[in-house]
Amino acid sequence: MHREAHNRNVTTTTFPPTDFATGTASRLRGAADVVSARFSPSWFTPVMGTSIIAVALMTLPVGNSATHAIAALVWVLGATVMIAATSAGILQAVRHPHLAARHHLDPVRAHSYGAPAMGIMSVGAGAYLAGGQFLPDPVALGVFVVLWTVGTAIGLASATVIPYLMFTRHTFESDGAFGGWLMPVVAPMVSASTGALLIEHVGAGQPRLTFTLALGAMFGASLIASIILTTQLWSRMMHKSVPAAAIVPTAWIVLGFLGQSTTATNLLADHTGTVVGPAAAAAAPKLAVAYGVPTMGFAMMWLVIVVLLTRHALRRGMPFTMSWWSFTFPVGTCVTGASGLAAHTGSTALAGLAMALFALLVAGWAVTARRTFVRAQSHVAAAWATA
Repeated sequence: MHREAHNRNVTTTTFPPTDFATGTASRLRGAADVVSARFSPSWFTPVMGTSIIAVALMTLPVGNSATHAIAALVWVLGATVMIAATSAGILQAVRHPHLAARHHLDPVRAHSYGAPAMGIMSVGAGAYLAGGQFLPDPVALGVFVVLWTVGTAIGLASATVIPYLMFTRHTFESDGAFGGWLMPVVAPMVSASTGALLIEHVGAGQPRLTFTLALGAMFGASLIASIILTTQLWSRMMHKSVPAAAIVPTAWIVLGFLGQSTTATNLLADHTGTVVGPAAAAAAPKLAVAYGVPTMGFAMMWLVIVVLLTRHALRRGMPFTMSWWSFTFPVGTCVTGASGLAAHTGSTALAGLAMALFALLVAGWAVTARRTFVRAQSHVAAAWATA
């Protein structure tokens, strides 16, 4: 009798398995809700910083089967981060539409709208260059075309709408210029450089000519806008003050348009032969070198300046923010730019520069990725605890 009573007591105090499952599901929904509320377009900067490693690896002068395999694995990581960031953005739009609709009104956060465009296109280029080790060639090309199209659409929208909002809605002090202003306007340059890989896949004749001219137009629009904004940043630091320590990493973004424009000229020179004719195609690599060498010269001068600025900011207690991802993608574009120039000139010095810059890229990624992972881990743990 006693044993039966005891068994009955045990049975009545045991929780059904469905209660645990329901509670876990509820906490997952709550944690996802909290995390999605924190989302901003800057979450795509890790996508940019990771994917550019895969792209850069595929362009290095010393590439081989081992580096290509590593590039493919890094591309998978970048694509995974892109899917996670995209999911968070969609979840925020669904659960917190009032927050999703306000990013463009923030005079600082609005500029990070360039990150989704460049991140998506970088993953697309990685699929084409490195993803072929996992995907059939037609699938890799299809992924590239879709992501390039989506990224270009977002990039062109951000390159026009964000400056319009700066002119009409945002307010800035006279010393308000910072490197983040370049994010929206650099995106069309990424379209121009990655789009060059697609030229041969566009129908011959007028379609291919129109596509190539569009790439050139995006190159010019981005280049001129980037030069204007870079001069404002230079002027601010000369006549006003060095930016606050927290935003000093954004000064590295200047390297992005310098390296990306050099990459674009190299790739356009390599892929426009069926558009411009034999004579112009023979001259194109020379024009790419004539543009790229002086541009990379200024990029290296700017690199030294921003390294010194970063050292100065670290001494002032520079905190970790998502702007630290500026240490990655802009440097990666200089890797691809130097690699292209090395291929066109046969220069071992430029090949060595590409390798040195790649080492800097990997170091910047390692430090920033670790900091980002630790912060993300703490945010998820806090969201889970309060869900």
